[in-house]
Amino acid sequence: MKKILLLCSAGMSTSMVVKKMEAAAAAENIEVKIDAVGLEQFHELLSQYDVFLLGPQVRFKKAELAAIAAEAGKPLDVIDTMAYGTLNGKKILDFALSLSK
Repeated sequence: MKKILLLCSAGMSTSMVVKKMEAAAAAENIEVKIDAVGLEQFHELLSQYDVFLLGPQVRFKKAELAAIAAEAGKPLDVIDTMAYGTLNGKKILDFALSLSK
């Protein structure tokens, strides 16, 4: 089971995205654990998740956090702004899973 963590400024706006991603995963019988938290929890949760996605509003942290994630052998990238804005859970889930291959 893949564990995906979405990071945003407070962990709230991404909670709607998590629900859509979970629904997409359930529709395709994909076992995943998806959570959303604020950026400040990244370091303490690094070892517990396989893939990290940044909300578009915190894309400015990508270089810094991706370097840390890479040292741990884990992918980190920014969620597509259009997919995020339209709550396209399937597209975001597919993106997260593609990063972990």
